[in-house]
Amino acid sequence: MERLMALPKANKFVFPGIKLKSLQKRFEDQRRRIAAKLKNPRLLKISFVTLRHWKATMEYAKTKDVIHVMRILGHKNIQNTLVYTHLVDFKDQRYTCKAAWTMEEAQRLIEAGFKYICEVEGAKLFRKRK
Repeated sequence: MERLMALPKANKFVFPGIKLKSLQKRFEDQRRRIAAKLKNPRLLKISFVTLRHWKATMEYAKTKDVIHVMRILGHKNIQNTLVYTHLVDFKDQRYTCKAAWTMEEAQRLIEAGFKYICEVEGAKLFRKRK
């Protein structure tokens, strides 16, 4: 995001001079080629909206925070976000679990992306999705 924001801006568009219809046509052509190459007609059903639903669902699965998803999608109303966020129960989630006995160990785990879960017998337990 920082790199994009640092680029010189001639106007408010990210890709100036490119029409939305042109991008959509390129996307559809690519999608058609890939579906034919892989012999998978289901790929023809993928659209920009499909990708938006997928992003919302994956963000919710990662964070379990619908407000975070709402901000990413740019919605002002949570009801709109719930249309895109499919509350799927990913039962086959796998985690790496670690225990920290000192404050320094806990700090390193948090910096590595681990999330604090609870404390058992003096050890702080953390986990991170694989």
